[in-house]
Amino acid sequence: MAASPLVTNRSTLLCPHGGVVSFTPMGAGRPVQPGGGIPVVMTDVFVVAGCPCMLGATPSPCTRVQWVSGNYDPLINGVPTLTVASVGLCLSATGAPQGPVIVARAC
Repeated sequence: MAASPLVTNRSTLLCPHGGVVSFTPMGAGRPVQPGGGIPVVMTDVFVVAGCPCMLGATPSPCTRVQWVSGNYDPLINGVPTLTVASVGLCLSATGAPQGPVIVARAC
């Protein structure tokens, strides 16, 4: 069975409502992948911008991502990497889950 592609700094991640997910790497020493991307890991900080989600008439945008599963081969500095098969939940500012992260493009 082929391994799922790694999520890197060149990948495109979205919240389920179309907001763009960006990340801040936590820690150094990451290997550059053949396509030039740097792998992201579960402990990086993921934020969502531009989410238009509304609950009735009240704005409830996704603001951050909490990863619940990662990839244990390879680990980077002992932390699981992320692949297209990893599961992350987009959360509102109050911490309410609003749906899964969408990996629109893995690079």
